[in-house]
Amino acid sequence: MAAVEQVLAGQAATTAWQEDLYRDLHAHPELSHAEHGSAATMAAKLRELGFEVTEGIGGTGVVGVLRNGEGPTVLMRADMDALPVEELTGLPYASLARGVDRDGIDVPVMHACGHDVHMTWLLGACELLARGAAHWQGTYVALFQPAEETGDGAQGMVADALTDRVPRPDVALGQHVMPHRAGLILTRAGATMAQSDSIRVTVHGRGAHGSMPHYGVDPIVLASAIVQRLQSIVAREVSPLEFAVVTVGSIHAGTKSNIIPALAELQLNVRTYDTAVRDRVLAAIERIIRAECAAAGSGREPEITLFDQVPLTVNDGGVTRVVTDALAAVFGDAVQESEPITGGEDFSHLPNAWGVPYLFWFIGGTDPDVWDSAVAQGRLLEDIPSNHSPFFAPVIQPTLEVGTRAAVVAALAYLAPMG
Repeated sequence: MAAVEQVLAGQAATTAWQEDLYRDLHAHPELSHAEHGSAATMAAKLRELGFEVTEGIGGTGVVGVLRNGEGPTVLMRADMDALPVEELTGLPYASLARGVDRDGIDVPVMHACGHDVHMTWLLGACELLARGAAHWQGTYVALFQPAEETGDGAQGMVADALTDRVPRPDVALGQHVMPHRAGLILTRAGATMAQSDSIRVTVHGRGAHGSMPHYGVDPIVLASAIVQRLQSIVAREVSPLEFAVVTVGSIHAGTKSNIIPALAELQLNVRTYDTAVRDRVLAAIERIIRAECAAAGSGREPEITLFDQVPLTVNDGGVTRVVTDALAAVFGDAVQESEPITGGEDFSHLPNAWGVPYLFWFIGGTDPDVWDSAVAQGRLLEDIPSNHSPFFAPVIQPTLEVGTRAAVVAALAYLAPMG
């Protein structure tokens, strides 16, 4: 505990620049694979703190290494990319940025998932650990990852020889801001965030005049039948004791009211906590799509493509105990057990590439007064914006202070263990 107190003693000075940095990052978000400005900012600060810095891993990935004698190696990851969302928070530092997405479309850009918070947390932890190096031993690796939102950023870094260019960690850590009460820290052992599979489906009909449907095969009717039937998978093919979500998030077809189009495109998303359940659900989706196409007389096989796949996040039990105990010693009852989260993360690709254990946990970012009021009125779902909402805006404090301290405490659980 003495090491933790000594390292955290300088947090007031760190907090002063963190708030300005956070506002700047929030006002200047960048889409996946385009995090050039954010990456340059991370690299510059790391060099200022004395880290060995490697840039351009997997595109815009940045890794800083701080070697401080013999001891374990701890890796902490933060993601950098933002979302194609128009910000509606009304904050004085709200984003007005725009970018070009992977389909070449000009879109508004917003840090609607809190990655600006994550970068600020990790840089703050880097400064505190660098300034307090006399109180711990080992190696600290700060990894700033691109393209979490598209699910391929971590894999891109691994494919770009990450494991050869960065010291092998003994443990990997990550944390995420969530719409819980600010100050709350949530950890969980085992399956914690769902694996996610997105599916693009094109079904083919036969175009015709809207007044003469008997000359065509209507792909809109076909797509509608598929959407309805897909809803039966979770209700009738997945055990009530298991978990799965099947969502059709996009459907596009046609250009005019009196034209039956030649095709329709659907985009689906599947969330599961178990690989066997995932395999059954994906098989059921394909079976239903092909059967409905045959029933409609489509005349051409559907095109079914998986994309934006995110792995299951399974926190190691031993790491969870070590870090949770360390956090509880500092934060007390603010450390609680998390429920499983249906959102997905590509973080685990990083520790999995080395085959090392990891923990990924959550920190609340909602103003305590706003949260307490919503709880009192029974309006949590209505009044508390979630990640990816255009209204999502974590309160600056205590969110930055708590997340920075938590990152330091978790690292020191290995770099300066008690006893």
